[in-house]
Amino acid sequence: MKLRNLGQGLTVSSLGLGCMGMSEFYGPGDEKESTATLHRALDLGISFLDTADMYGPFTNERLVGAAIAGRRDEVVLATKFGVERGPDGARLGINGRPEYVRRSCDASLERLGVDHIDLYYQHRVDPAVPVEETWGAMAELVTAGKVRHLGISEAAPGVVRRAHAVHPITAGQYEYSLFTRDPEDEIIDTFRELGIGLVAYSPLGRGFLTGAITSADQFDATDFRAGNPRFQGANFDANRKLVARVEELADAKKVTPAQLALAWVLAQGEDVVPIPGTKRRTYLEQNVAAMDIALTPEELIALEEAAPRHAVAGERYSPAALPQIKS
Repeated sequence: MKLRNLGQGLTVSSLGLGCMGMSEFYGPGDEKESTATLHRALDLGISFLDTADMYGPFTNERLVGAAIAGRRDEVVLATKFGVERGPDGARLGINGRPEYVRRSCDASLERLGVDHIDLYYQHRVDPAVPVEETWGAMAELVTAGKVRHLGISEAAPGVVRRAHAVHPITAGQYEYSLFTRDPEDEIIDTFRELGIGLVAYSPLGRGFLTGAITSADQFDATDFRAGNPRFQGANFDANRKLVARVEELADAKKVTPAQLALAWVLAQGEDVVPIPGTKRRTYLEQNVAAMDIALTPEELIALEEAAPRHAVAGERYSPAALPQIKS
């Protein structure tokens, strides 16, 4: 398995596994197949597993923890706090208060069944709490040995700098793919200046870049994409045309569109680690094969022309959720 370094001192597999969809947001789950997928990931050398307390809510951490029991030394385990939910799944808002940070970490450790978390992210920045206060509490977790490395997600460059001044940030998790190029505006340059790794979530455009999504009607009510602007009406039609161009390039290279899209993310730098999510072993194995795909300069240019920056139609979140990723 090829490896990459995030920040100072965290080595992970070049491709991680996003576990969110195993429990929520992308249609019904299948715990048996998800567990088999997690085991297969470890067998293939994927060490970097990504979860969060709010996935499920709370059930995804238990699923991952049960799957890695007895194999903890093979795993770089990442989880998150900050998007508060009630036991019934109700959204309670963004919470960055120090007491909540401490309580959330202890709860995640219990659900995961581990004595430490390798990478602990602030999932979203709480605008009501100075980031210095949140990160002070996070730094205490490192001192206590409960957490090894700290991360941040979807924070603005200025906030990243303020958090990094309290305790070094090892990695930042941001949506990044051929369809979502926002990190190229400022975040990537900021990260490289500060020595922070970029963890790319949704590197397949929330499934759009797999080529398997052909109709906006194929999502059930439990699927996040059913209400996502990029999968609605005229936006869907415009984005499907972009995918068709990527499919043509994939056919020419004799790989799947998903593999080509992952190869593009991997080609953006050794400090970039994509974490495609899947709950099925078949797709996992296809994703892993993308690590062996080398793109020529000409192919990279062709992909840029097929899916130019700012060409994707629609925002990546609903109007209600957008403020949470502009912090």
